[in-house]
Amino acid sequence: MKSKSPIPQIMFIHFFLLITGLTIANTIKAQQGLEVIHGQDVTVHSKILNEYRTFTIYLPNTYEFSEHHYPILYLLDGRTHFQHACGAVNFLSNMDIIPQTIVIAIHNVDRNRDFSPVHDEQIPTSGGAEKFLDFIDKELTPYIHKNFRASNFSLLMGHSFGGTFATYALLTKPELFDGFIAISPYLHFKADYLVKEAETKLKAEYKPEKYFYQTVGNEPDYFDALAQFSSLVKKKCDHSIHFEYEMLKKENHATIPYPGLYNGLRFVFADWQLPPETFSTGLKAIDKHYNALKEKYGLELGATEQVLNALGYAYLQVSNFDDAIAVFKENIKRNPISSNVYDSLGEAYEKNHQLGLARKNYQKAYDLGKSQNHRNTSVYKVNLERMKIGNNTNN
Repeated sequence: MKSKSPIPQIMFIHFFLLITGLTIANTIKAQQGLEVIHGQDVTVHSKILNEYRTFTIYLPNTYEFSEHHYPILYLLDGRTHFQHACGAVNFLSNMDIIPQTIVIAIHNVDRNRDFSPVHDEQIPTSGGAEKFLDFIDKELTPYIHKNFRASNFSLLMGHSFGGTFATYALLTKPELFDGFIAISPYLHFKADYLVKEAETKLKAEYKPEKYFYQTVGNEPDYFDALAQFSSLVKKKCDHSIHFEYEMLKKENHATIPYPGLYNGLRFVFADWQLPPETFSTGLKAIDKHYNALKEKYGLELGATEQVLNALGYAYLQVSNFDDAIAVFKENIKRNPISSNVYDSLGEAYEKNHQLGLARKNYQKAYDLGKSQNHRNTSVYKVNLERMKIGNNTNN
């Protein structure tokens, strides 16, 4: 889109505030209250494991207002990691650093059994990783895809023994996940069993390419095995696994899951964030950026509603009403069931003194918001009432 009034340099500074909707005109919306992260517990019976299994599902805050299919993050030790993982996903996706993501937190029954690839006499129930991976592959994943709008791009995160399982999953069924976040993985389990397995099971080529983020804190007992595994990946899979091994020496085994997951998500989606200079050049450049991401990650998400709204408000703040209105209209075209996009278009029309069209869009925002029980419905109502008081039918 060719802008009639260029977006000034100062907009670069405000970009990250803009994408979260914190423009001057929208400050009231942000004051409605903090988002509280809730999950939906689901229990299913597994024929493979011959037991009931529970998992908690977090859906992105745009889920009910869109028709998109979202990537999935599977969490091992799900009850332990659900809140901090969803907090990281929520923050990073709202800042457009990673895509909006569905989180599936798998609760434990017997983690020693499920996460261990072979039996160890010192752990009586160990050796059930094969069955547990089959459960994820043949029962859990189909359930998620049947009941939720999940894309085919998925990540697996595990800490400690969960990191052992994540590494096992890469070696055993690499096609099941696109990325792995192994936090302080216990690779010295059973005399470095998985390190030895990696010597023969790592492939020279993976299609599509994989992502593997491995991290450890100040845990000297883990260092040798992790260094050996890292060396093998770099030697055997340098061009087919995007790999990073990060040592966070200020962390210990208890504190590392939070920064480990945060850093791992940023590593996997390192190219996701829209550069400010791309944002400043308009919609065509923005779409080019997200089209490139489609090719890389296989995700059909495109530019988010927040990014397009930010562009519209950037134009609006320099009184470029034509381009602002055009971008907000495009946002409605791409997000037709979002009440917020109609409210933004209404604001652009109002500032351009097209009060009849402003009222029409404020009405649509209010009607949608009311039907969806949207938290900003009261704001939409205030805007609509202001137009009614004006009693102006200008187009």
